[in-house]
Amino acid sequence: MTAVESRPAGVALTPSPVGQRPFGARVKAFVALTKPRIIELLLITTVPVMFLAAQGVPDLLLVVTTTIGGYLSAGGANALNMYIDRDIDALMDRTSQRPLVTGMVSPRECLVFGISLAVISTAWFGLLVNWLSAALALGALLFYVVVYTMLLKRRTSQNIVWGGIAGCMPVLIGWSAVTNSMSWAAVILFAVIFFWTPPHYWPLSMKVKEDYARVGVPMLPVVASNRVVARQIVIYSWVMVAVSLLLTPLGYTGWFYTAVALLTGGFWLWEAHGLQTRAKAGVTGGKLKEMRLFHWSITYVSLLFVAVAVDPFLR
Repeated sequence: MTAVESRPAGVALTPSPVGQRPFGARVKAFVALTKPRIIELLLITTVPVMFLAAQGVPDLLLVVTTTIGGYLSAGGANALNMYIDRDIDALMDRTSQRPLVTGMVSPRECLVFGISLAVISTAWFGLLVNWLSAALALGALLFYVVVYTMLLKRRTSQNIVWGGIAGCMPVLIGWSAVTNSMSWAAVILFAVIFFWTPPHYWPLSMKVKEDYARVGVPMLPVVASNRVVARQIVIYSWVMVAVSLLLTPLGYTGWFYTAVALLTGGFWLWEAHGLQTRAKAGVTGGKLKEMRLFHWSITYVSLLFVAVAVDPFLR
């Protein structure tokens, strides 16, 4: 049994009375509001940085506490993002089954849920980790909701470039959770994620640009040709790989991290240049293979940050 009806994108449903919405489906809907798959990527960058900051195994209770706080904070940001974007989510194929669109969760419930997670996560970090981490988590949440979702997303093709700053903050949170301070190592890894975000997201935007065009969101692939987008992807990719290699000469990492950064970064550049070559040749549709880079980008950041965690044990 499911309360989610099959319907074409663009036809929003009126929330059913709570009694007509199955409890299990409601629980799944509230979990979906937090966008768990996106949070997985955020935590992949948080925990390894804690190992680097501790130069070994950090306090495991602290790791668990920081992870829970990070999930609550990012989940609150994502729920508020869905509340603000519920109008365009109803018109896009890729978001047409989100809880607010299907009516499984009402807008008011989503707003209360998102604000509650924001308050709880800030208090959680402040009382159980430290107030620097609490401030960074709250700053990331507000940046994502206000700066990206409300100000940038529907106004500029550079939305994901600057909006991606929110996704970089878990690196700083992981470091501050262990040290209650900042370091150039954390800043460098912040920069890696900053330059990773556009070439990670633009290939997906190329795939679903018709969705974004339909709702007037000016993602770069909507307002620029595949050739221009691919060139930007290559530029950001080279800068990302170069920045990732700064940790070693500055003394924060050793041979293992360097080897992983070179190998994974080299394969990334191979894929990025391959996409550019196909775009220059005028290849479109499935033959453009833009999603190869998108999928590799997730593998890349996972492997790179695993190397961040492992490297202190091999030095």
